[in-house]
Amino acid sequence: MSRPLGHAVDRVPSATLDQLPEWAHDLVGQARVGHLGLVDRAGQPRVLPVTYAISQGAAWTVIDNKPKRPGREPARVGWLRRHPRAAITVDRYADDWSELGWVQLLGQMAVLDGPPSGPGMEALAARYPQYRVDPPPGPLLRLSIDRAVWWRAAGS
Repeated sequence: MSRPLGHAVDRVPSATLDQLPEWAHDLVGQARVGHLGLVDRAGQPRVLPVTYAISQGAAWTVIDNKPKRPGREPARVGWLRRHPRAAITVDRYADDWSELGWVQLLGQMAVLDGPPSGPGMEALAARYPQYRVDPPPGPLLRLSIDRAVWWRAAGS
């Protein structure tokens, strides 16, 4: 018998990335897409799907070659320069709601200008073969994780 989903939402655990429970660590490692939460120029919340990788205690994402407005910095980069507090959320959805779960990584996002390189880009290229075939122009974005929070229907 499944429990109601609202039973523990008010008591969401939090810790550092290294202290995630095994199921949450596995979810972050296996999910193919994350959701970047940030604040736009008008102070409004935004959520965008992103590729991501974890390396050296940080979450990394990159501006890739998918179509953007030519000659302009992508809006999310400008927003992050102005409001660097951000979150990356990774979730598991299932029609069987007893299998639901999510992990949210909260911290400061740094915009690393120039061609993407180093351990963050290496981790992204290892996760997403498309980046080896079609290297992204960047910039590389590094989320320095201050806190991780998680929840799952089956309990933490």
